[in-house]
Amino acid sequence: MKNSACLLAATISLSGALLMQTPAPHAAAPITVNDAVVQERHLPRKLSDFGFFQNGRAQIPAANVMPYRLNIPLYSDGAEKLRFVYLPDALNASAAGEGLLALPVGAALIKTFAFGEGEDRRLIETRVLLHRADGWVALPYIWSDEQTDARLAIAGARIDMVTPRGEGISYRVPNKNQCKECHGLDGVVIPIGPKARNLSGEWLKKLTGLGKLDAVPQGHSHFPLWKDRATADLTASARGYLDVNCAHCHRPGATASNSGLDLRWEQDDLHALGINKRPVAAGRGSGGHTFDIVPGDPDGSIMTFRMRSNEAGVAMPELGKTTIDQDGADIVARWIEGMQ
Repeated sequence: MKNSACLLAATISLSGALLMQTPAPHAAAPITVNDAVVQERHLPRKLSDFGFFQNGRAQIPAANVMPYRLNIPLYSDGAEKLRFVYLPDALNASAAGEGLLALPVGAALIKTFAFGEGEDRRLIETRVLLHRADGWVALPYIWSDEQTDARLAIAGARIDMVTPRGEGISYRVPNKNQCKECHGLDGVVIPIGPKARNLSGEWLKKLTGLGKLDAVPQGHSHFPLWKDRATADLTASARGYLDVNCAHCHRPGATASNSGLDLRWEQDDLHALGINKRPVAAGRGSGGHTFDIVPGDPDGSIMTFRMRSNEAGVAMPELGKTTIDQDGADIVARWIEGMQ
């Protein structure tokens, strides 16, 4: 995957080239984000109402909408994800150590899910997180068959499609309330993706140089790139994967806090991580196993049993995917196998 700074430059270049090549009787004014739509209380019916993209179909962002990538992404049935952060003029983000960047009121996070490549790529949905005066609001938008715009889907949807691995699935677009199940913490909606430790160091420097971040976070570790997991530090890869894919629910104050598991990167209590920990409620989700993690025995661990299952009520994570993430399950199993 390209460095985010390079991607930013390429995207801006492509945006300019596209505008120059588009024939029109009059020069079209560049699209700018509508700050009032971002911050007002109503729910825009169309994604284009925000003005986040110069060209939505090509995912070319408007001014102050900056693409970024995560070192370890959240698994979503193999979907490609195009991520952007919007920071209005005169406003910037603040670094908070290794954790989430503090984004000001008026900011937005935009994430588009797509399947396919090149001309065959189809945009499926775009999820937006809007930072309004009364907190964050999460909204899902579904792209039209014509790929011209995306419409608000408060009730969510099911879309039949084939994954990159050739698996036929009923892809689930979450409804507005389901967004809260992953993004909820202590009763409020928060972002979960852009943590400093899961972002490119070069991108953070670029953001600081543009005056959009107050300082580059110092003295913290970065998650290894997921594409390099075969050669990267095993513990860092597995712990990073669990932080990204599981810890938004399995942490204090979140929807699965009653499990007693805390899978955040910063957690160093082995019992809280599940090692030799009995489940709070035994049942078919345990697969007949006794402990969440049995050191040296991934096949005897509840965690890997549930990650490898596709059965409703057993499979983990419960939301956000229909298929088994074999790569994620394998890296966690290798981590457990190497424990003494």
